[in-house]
Amino acid sequence: MAENEQFCQLLKERSAENVSAGRLLFENRIYGQLISVLRQELDSLVRAVFLLSKDLSTRRNFISQTLDNAKWTLPKSRTIVTDRAMVDLTDRLHGWTNSVYRLGCAFIHLSPMADYRISNPFRYLEDREVEDVKHHLHNYHGFDLSQQLTMESVSPYLLKVLEKVSSNLRCYIDDLNDERENVLHSI
Repeated sequence: MAENEQFCQLLKERSAENVSAGRLLFENRIYGQLISVLRQELDSLVRAVFLLSKDLSTRRNFISQTLDNAKWTLPKSRTIVTDRAMVDLTDRLHGWTNSVYRLGCAFIHLSPMADYRISNPFRYLEDREVEDVKHHLHNYHGFDLSQQLTMESVSPYLLKVLEKVSSNLRCYIDDLNDERENVLHSI
């Protein structure tokens, strides 16, 4: 199996498992872990977007590094590609990536947000981020803008958000699998 095909298969399998896990977590109202799974799915999406923003040679370099279990470094350099750089790039395309990424990180790292059953985790976000999350939930999933962001008000949308990220990821995997160039040249 060619490296590109192997990489795309890896993305597909991880995504399918994330969505399956997300459904189980949603059904059992384990929202903190669902947000952690959403963060994993977002990690795959930002990597796919980053790869699609590169020429085929550079893309192949990063795919090889992944399959060799190495950190992504720029070709002919020791410069490590950071999650922040990939998230910022993807945020320019989608506009919601930074907010979801930050929320997801708060749940995968030990933080006061993990106490979401007792206290509102959204109070730890900046006002601008709260408004961004509300508007994206409204635009994509019909969230009522007059509602305050709380885990109770957001939880009905978490699975929809995961499925939306997964759907976007599938499109990017198809582009990667076809080795299309200049797919994301505008970002």
